[in-house]
Amino acid sequence: MKTFAVTCLLFLIAIPASAAASKDVSYKSGGDTVHGLIFTPSGKGPFPALIVIHEWWGLNDWVKEQASKLADEGYVALAVDLYRGKVASSADEAHELMRGVPEDRSQRDLQAAFAYLKSQSNVKKEKIGAIGWCMGGGYSLDVALQEPDLAADVINYGHLATDSAALKKINAPILGLFGAQDRGITPDDVKKFKEQLDQLGKKNDITIYPDAGHGFENPNNKDGYRPKDAADAWDKTVKFLAANLKK
Repeated sequence: MKTFAVTCLLFLIAIPASAAASKDVSYKSGGDTVHGLIFTPSGKGPFPALIVIHEWWGLNDWVKEQASKLADEGYVALAVDLYRGKVASSADEAHELMRGVPEDRSQRDLQAAFAYLKSQSNVKKEKIGAIGWCMGGGYSLDVALQEPDLAADVINYGHLATDSAALKKINAPILGLFGAQDRGITPDDVKKFKEQLDQLGKKNDITIYPDAGHGFENPNNKDGYRPKDAADAWDKTVKFLAANLKK
């Protein structure tokens, strides 16, 4: 009986103090019907909202977990599925899936996600942001380039733009989180990006973690995961979103 009680106690401890409700949703993207997973905070809205954009692996459990955590912070979190139901199980497959997404389709899907959130009665229309990791980090920036009404944008080691004409379109404050050991998005790329934002007077907060590489926030990245940097990045994300979407 004692062992059973201890087991039950451990089980209860493992349950999150707050678990956001989630459901599959569908909405129109051009002539297509696309699907996503939406996480809604407990309590009464309206709430600020976030477009949550997956890594090159697709809409897998880790991204769903991030969306759930963001909902627990008080945001309606729409985890989009740019791969239309496919999830990669290897780097080769992820690369193939990423390359197979038509650019115009992905941009249309992201615009549709923004429009869908804006149409929801429990969402604050003027308080919608975007966040993404890896491939999704680059797409998060794309949302800021496309949507003048975006209220906050988080880029986790995603591809960057440095063209002034494009960056002028950004109205949302930017939080950028990068690794100095990233061979794809290099520190020089990040510094040029920040310099351009600063020159244009765009509000931004950019961090480059000296010992981190690409994908350092994801524990499934066994060789590259950096727990302390990941914890700091999450803390920065929570504070940034609260400052820009909850006030």
